[in-house]
Amino acid sequence: MLSAEKVVANQIVVPGSGIYKLVLEGEVAATARPGQFVHLQVGLATDPLLRRPVSIAGIDRERGIVTLFYRVAGRGTALLAGVGEQETLSVIGPLGNGFTLPQAGELLLLAGGIGIFPLFSLMDAVDRSKVKVKVLWGAENRQLLEAAGRQRLVDLALDYEVSTIDGSMGQPGLITNLLESYLRKRSLESTQQRISTVACGPPVMLKAVTEICLREGLPVEVSLEERMACGVGACRGCVCTVRAAGGTLERRRVCKDGPVFKGREVVWDAEG
Repeated sequence: MLSAEKVVANQIVVPGSGIYKLVLEGEVAATARPGQFVHLQVGLATDPLLRRPVSIAGIDRERGIVTLFYRVAGRGTALLAGVGEQETLSVIGPLGNGFTLPQAGELLLLAGGIGIFPLFSLMDAVDRSKVKVKVLWGAENRQLLEAAGRQRLVDLALDYEVSTIDGSMGQPGLITNLLESYLRKRSLESTQQRISTVACGPPVMLKAVTEICLREGLPVEVSLEERMACGVGACRGCVCTVRAAGGTLERRRVCKDGPVFKGREVVWDAEG
């Protein structure tokens, strides 16, 4: 689980975006699954003390590499951005529970901002000769969509729609508007194809799309983000509240029991 991974590449995707692509070669790729993450040591010894969790965006078992994307948001990720090629990073992972991989029907992927990153590995893993993949992606503006990988959706020839808060690309507004529009259109088409839904993004967005999906009777998995310390479930610093069988409330560890949960189980407004 603890390994020294060689840095194959660590470069900014679009100048000025603050978004970096990090490619690691080593042991993680052998067992990684879509939806899991790695815990990276970004500094020397205890400075900074805590590792940084980063979702796995690409898995190439044959070459033994995983691809990660991250956005510089503080001192830790700034230090990570300074790591050069051929250096090694101390990595714990792969960690957590991943996405359910559908074998038939339609897979609807809902992304908010850089929440698209964990979904890239799921797109790659799905057998699209058996599963129809639809992507709905909401972001602040066109610049973020382009920096975070819209071209990848084009290259994969995926069916996708986008929305932007400032109206600079796609449908103006939030992803919830995009989702409502898509479901209305799908209802008019009277398709009987089974649909499963996966969502990743900010908590407010996850809550909103989960409510819509559940209202429409659609199963939905959500990938949660929480501040993490140990990353392996020992410190219980990243707990969330879920409603277990029988209606009882339980505290679950996002790093160990997640980060992927059934949307119907998550109690979004729980305190503490």
